[in-house]
Amino acid sequence: MNAPESLPLDLPAFDNSFASLPETFYTRLAPQPLPDPYVVAISEEVAELLGLPPELLASPQFAELFAGNRLLPGSAPLAAVYSGHQFGVWAGQLGDGRAHLLGGLRNDQGHWEIQLKGAGRTPYSRGADGRAVLRSSIREFLCSEAMAGLGVPTTRALCVIGADYPVRREEIETAAVVTRVAPGFVRFGSFEHWASRDRPQELQQLADYVIDTFRPECRDAANPYEALLRDVSRRTGELMAHWMAVGFMHGVMNTDNMSILGLTLDYGPFGFMEAFDAGHICNHSDHQGRYTYRNQPHVAQWNLYCLAEAFLPLIKRPKQTRDAIDETYGEAFENAFERHMRAKLGLRAGTDDDEAFIGETFGFLQQHRPDFTLFFRALSKLPGEAVGAPADAPLRDLFVDRAACDAWLAHWRARLAQTPWNDAERQAAMRAANPKYVLRNWLAEQAIRKAKAGDFSEVRRLLACLRQPYDEQPEYEDYAALPPDWASGLEVSCSS
Repeated sequence: MNAPESLPLDLPAFDNSFASLPETFYTRLAPQPLPDPYVVAISEEVAELLGLPPELLASPQFAELFAGNRLLPGSAPLAAVYSGHQFGVWAGQLGDGRAHLLGGLRNDQGHWEIQLKGAGRTPYSRGADGRAVLRSSIREFLCSEAMAGLGVPTTRALCVIGADYPVRREEIETAAVVTRVAPGFVRFGSFEHWASRDRPQELQQLADYVIDTFRPECRDAANPYEALLRDVSRRTGELMAHWMAVGFMHGVMNTDNMSILGLTLDYGPFGFMEAFDAGHICNHSDHQGRYTYRNQPHVAQWNLYCLAEAFLPLIKRPKQTRDAIDETYGEAFENAFERHMRAKLGLRAGTDDDEAFIGETFGFLQQHRPDFTLFFRALSKLPGEAVGAPADAPLRDLFVDRAACDAWLAHWRARLAQTPWNDAERQAAMRAANPKYVLRNWLAEQAIRKAKAGDFSEVRRLLACLRQPYDEQPEYEDYAALPPDWASGLEVSCSS
C-alpha cells in the first residue's frame, strides 16, 4: 500500500476522533488492496460536502484511494467492535466485518467520518471474506443518496469503486467498495457490547465520546447519560416517522444496524412501498415478518429498550432509564408522523380529527392497494373542490373500485375545507411533501444489470434523478412509472 506522501493533490487531513478511544474499541488495520480498481459512480454532492478538490474526482488516484489501495493523509484505518440483537435474538460480538473507518474531518459543514465498506477481512469478519459485491454496493450507494434527497436522516455515500476481482456469493460476482460518509458510525450495539461484558468503564468512555463529539448539549443536563438516551429516543422516533411517510422499509432493523445519531444506517434488503400492504416484507431472509412496514415503529422501540438496558449502569435508576424511552419515543414518533401525513395530504393546519382521518386513509390504502408513491403524488395534482371525474383521473386511474376512490376523495375534500387555502399553494406544498421518484427495486435492478455488463451510465442517470425526487424532471419520466411485470419476481435478502 502506497503512503499518503505519494499523493500530490492538496487533500483535507484527517483527525480520527474514534481512534482517540482506547484500542479495546477497535482493531487498527489497513484495507486490503483491490487489484485494478475503477470508478463506477461518484456523488459530487458528497465530494463537495467533504471538500474534496474537483481534480481529485477526475484523477486516476481517486479509484486507488477509495478502493483502499492508498491512504488519505492522516488516515488511521480501523475496524470497530460492537455486538447486537439480530432478528430479536442476542447475537453476541459482531463488529465491522468488512468495513474500515479511515478517519474523520471537520469543515464548516460539520464533522464527517469516512468508511470503506467491502475493503477486506477484519478480526470481526466471522469467517467471511470481508468483501462487498457490485450489486449490493450500487444499492447502498444509490439508496443513501436517494434518502438524502428525500430529506431523511441518513449516512451518505461518496462513491462506488469496482474491480474485476471475483467474489463468491450465491454465484461468482465481482468485488466493489462503497465509501460511506456520516458524522459517526456508533450503533446501539456499540453500547450493548460493553454492557453485556459488564465493562462499565468502557461503556462510560463510549458515552462520553458520543456526548463530547456529537451531543455536547447533553453535558449540561443533570444526568448527561439520561439526556443522551432521551436524545437518541427522540431522534429515532422522528426517523421512523419519516421512513413510514416516504414508504421506506429497512428490512433488517437489528440493534447493530441502528445509529446512535438517529441516522438510517446499513442499507441491505431495503425497499420502497409499491402496491400498498402494511404487512409487506421487503427482506426475503425475514421469514417471520419481524421487519414488515407496519412493524418498524414497534421494532425501533424494542431496540431502544435494549439500548436503555445497556445504559442502565450509567443512569443507575431503572425507572428513570425506562422513562427516557417511554416519555420521548412515542410522542416524537406520533408528532412527526402526523406532521408528515398532514403535509402529504395537504392539510394546512391540524384538527382533533386528523389522527382518525389518517388512520382511515391507511385503511383505505390497505383495502385497495394503490401504489403508495403514485397515490400521494397524484393526490397533489387534484383540485380542492370536486369538479368532475376527469379532473380526478390521475388518482382514480390507480383504482379498480372508482366509487371507493370517489368516496374517499369526498371525505378528503371535506377535511380540506375545514382549513382552506389556495389550490396552487396547497398543490405546491403537497408536491414538496410527496416525492415523484423513489429508488424502487426494479430501478436499482436495471442499473445493476447494466453495471454488471460494464455500463455504469444507468447508475449515474438514476443518481442524478434521485437528487431531486420532488421535482417533475420530465427527462426521467420513465422512473415514475408503475413497476413492470418482471419486477414482481425480484427478491432482496440479507446478502443484498
